[in-house]
Amino acid sequence: MRTERTVAAAVLAALMLVTGCDSAPEAPEEATGTLEELAAKAECEPNIQTDAEELRQANCRTADGNYILTTFATDRGQREWINESKDYGGSYLVGRKWVVAGEAKVVTAVRGRLGGTVETAPPHQPHRPDASHSGAPHGETSKGHTSHGAGQH
Repeated sequence: MRTERTVAAAVLAALMLVTGCDSAPEAPEEATGTLEELAAKAECEPNIQTDAEELRQANCRTADGNYILTTFATDRGQREWINESKDYGGSYLVGRKWVVAGEAKVVTAVRGRLGGTVETAPPHQPHRPDASHSGAPHGETSKGHTSHGAGQH
C-alpha cells in the first residue's frame, strides 16, 4: 500500500513537471510595426497625442481598459523613457521599440495580442525624513556643516 502511494506521488510529480503548472496563457510572438499597426493588433483605435521624430504616443481605450501605446525611433530612447517612467511606478509591456503602459490587468490582456515582456515598478515614495536627518537640506547638518558619506572628503 505504501509503495503504491509513493509510486502514485512520483508519477503525479513527474506529470506536473512535464506538463507544467503555469496557468498563464502563452504570449504570441512579439509584434512589430508602426504605432498604427501595433494599435490594430492590440484592437485599439489610437488617439495620437505625440507625433515626434523620437517617439509617437497614443491613448488607447479597449474593452480591457485604457492604456498608452508608445513607439520609439531608437532602442536607447525607449530604454531612457522606460527608466524615467518607472519612477512613477506602474506596469509596462515592452517590445522592440514599443511600450504599452497601464494598469497591470490591462497590460496583461494586451500582452495576449502583442507579446512582449511585462516590467513593473512600485510607485515612487516621497522622501521622508528619519531619525538620521536633521531637517537641514540634503548634505548639510543642522549646524550648516556639510555631511560626508564614507570615503568622501
